[in-house]
Amino acid sequence: MKSATLLGKLYLIPTTMGECDPMDVLPQTVKRTIDFIDYYIVENEKTARKSIKEVHPDKKQSELILFVLNKRTEVKEHQDFIQPLLEGKNVGLMSEAGCPGVADPGAVIVKLAHEKGIQVVPLVGPSSILLAMMASGMNGQSFTFHGYLPIDKDEKRASFKTLERTSFEKNQSQIFIETPYRNNNLLEDLLQTLHPETHLCIATDITLPTEYIKTKRIAAWKKETIDLHKRPTIFIIHKM
Repeated sequence: MKSATLLGKLYLIPTTMGECDPMDVLPQTVKRTIDFIDYYIVENEKTARKSIKEVHPDKKQSELILFVLNKRTEVKEHQDFIQPLLEGKNVGLMSEAGCPGVADPGAVIVKLAHEKGIQVVPLVGPSSILLAMMASGMNGQSFTFHGYLPIDKDEKRASFKTLERTSFEKNQSQIFIETPYRNNNLLEDLLQTLHPETHLCIATDITLPTEYIKTKRIAAWKKETIDLHKRPTIFIIHKM
C-alpha cells in the first residue's frame, strides 16, 4: 500500500437540495475545495456540472473529469474511479442532493477509499435527515433512518406498525423516505394505519423557499390536506 502522503484525498462535497442560492446553504469551504479539484465522482454528470458552476462560476468545465456512479454502475468500475486518488490526485465525491455517502450510492467509494488507506474528508453541508430530525421536536437522542420502505401496500403497512411499535418500546424516532411521486399515497397509508395519537413529522422541500415542516398527531393530520407530490420529503413517526 502506498504511503498516505503519496495518495490523493477523497473530499465528500455536499450540494444543495433543490433550486436555491448555494451560498445560502453551503459554506465557503465547498467553493475553496472545488477550486483545486478537477476529478469528481457523481451520480449525474449534467446536474453535477450545474452544481459546480453555481458554486464556482469561474471553474473551467472543460478541465473537469467526471466519473458517473449510479445504480447501473458495475462494481469493476469502482477501481477506475479511485485510480486518480492512487496516483496522488484529489477527488471530489458529490451526491445529487445533500451530503454524499448518506442514503447515497457514494458510500461504496468511501468504503473502498478506507480500504486503500486514502484519507476521506467530509465537508459541511445540508442533510435532509438531520435537518428534519432537528425540526421535528421528536427524540433526537435516539432515532433510526430506514430509507425506503416496501413498495407492496400490505408489506408497507406492516412496516408502519412495526416502526410504530419499535418507537413506543424504545422511545425512538423512526425516519424514512419515499420516491417523491409516491409521497401522497404513502401519507394516505400512514393516516389509515397508525394510531391516532402517534406523532408524525412531515418535512418537505427542506432549505428551499417552499420548505414545509410540521409535526402533529395522526388524528390532527387527518383534518389537513397537503400535496407532497414530487416534493422531496422526510417522514418521521414517534409513538409516545
